[in-house]
Amino acid sequence: MVNFSPVFRCGIIAAQSRFLAVSRAVPLHVINSNAQMNSSTIQRSYKFRIYPNTGQCAKLNQCFGISRWAYNISLDAMSSAYKWQGKSHSWIDCSRAITELSKEPEYSWIKDAPRTVVTNSLRNLDKAFKNFFAGRAKYPAFKKKQNKQAVSFQMDQRVNNWLAGRMLKIQGLGEVKVKWSRIPSGRPKTATITRTETGKYFVSLSITETVELLPKTGKACGVDVGIKDLAVTQDWQSGAPKYTRQYEKELKIAQRRLSRKTKGSKRRQHARIKVARIHEKIANSRADFVHKASSYIVKNHDFIGIEDLNVKGMLKNRKLSKAISDAALSELHRQLEYKSNWYGRDLRKCSQWAPTSKACSECGSINAELKLSDREWTCTDCNADHDRDVNAARNILREAFGGSLEVTDVENDFVGGCYAAA
Repeated sequence: MVNFSPVFRCGIIAAQSRFLAVSRAVPLHVINSNAQMNSSTIQRSYKFRIYPNTGQCAKLNQCFGISRWAYNISLDAMSSAYKWQGKSHSWIDCSRAITELSKEPEYSWIKDAPRTVVTNSLRNLDKAFKNFFAGRAKYPAFKKKQNKQAVSFQMDQRVNNWLAGRMLKIQGLGEVKVKWSRIPSGRPKTATITRTETGKYFVSLSITETVELLPKTGKACGVDVGIKDLAVTQDWQSGAPKYTRQYEKELKIAQRRLSRKTKGSKRRQHARIKVARIHEKIANSRADFVHKASSYIVKNHDFIGIEDLNVKGMLKNRKLSKAISDAALSELHRQLEYKSNWYGRDLRKCSQWAPTSKACSECGSINAELKLSDREWTCTDCNADHDRDVNAARNILREAFGGSLEVTDVENDFVGGCYAAA
């Protein structure tokens, strides 16, 4: 068993005794939920910076601890029950056991946080197990106090706790000071407060709202992703800022200073925050760039073709893994997918094994001798000059919507009634 504090170990033992007494064992399985969503009604999250006062910070720290404790004790109990007895339990069983545990005098502190804090924490654990069994993530790990903390509150729809752009009240905290960067149009159902490793507080509001579909542009494009340029279409190149490389020297110095500090000292804590700030700056810059690139593509094209890449396999290349991670290829594809669904665009994927870079977009012949370092090449059959990425973008468009790289009598740039920007 993991070496936690005595109180935590007692909690695990007590919870396990209750789990083992449960006669109904619900197996952990994957539920593939692909509900059809209205093209104009979406679930959007708005993230705002908040500035809690001293009392609210203390209450949030308490909620963070209870949420983390509920997650860890449930994870350990569920893993132990399956390992030693072969039984599986659901998050509902965990919730019932924690409810019984909170009735004992030594665990009355569980009631100091709203009940929805524990419930949402267990729902997150259930989601983590589903992602693991679906192959999307590793086995759930224990949460640590030093990492980013998050806690979710349920917004009561019956009370006056919300006025867009002016007021936000959360159960147990009261009114919170919010820096309103945008004004949401709906009413939030849940509020998730996070504290980053740099000590900043943010609130994420889940709101159901209706969006208007973007007007038709009459254009289609294929999107070729890469390291030199994050996204390339027939007429546009996004570039690649490579933020990790930009802050690499600064990060190296900060990490060296952190390694010299004594563990547990205040100076080490200050040095850790400096390293976290650099990582935060890199992550924010990358996220901003990817959002702008994906929004440009979706707003300016009705039909979008992308490759179904195996980014996890690409990261096994030791020479390119750092650059591939910095490019955020999977995140770009994810954003293109949900933004296309939001705004009524038609996005399709082509196979990752299609020779989109080696095939000539004019005649369809394959250049088997093309190397990764060849950025420009000339077709030996039709003498057409190609830019590697632009040629790949054209082939991705044809493969995604036509199903073949063969060039027919139909005009190459015509797809589904829209003309590719060329």
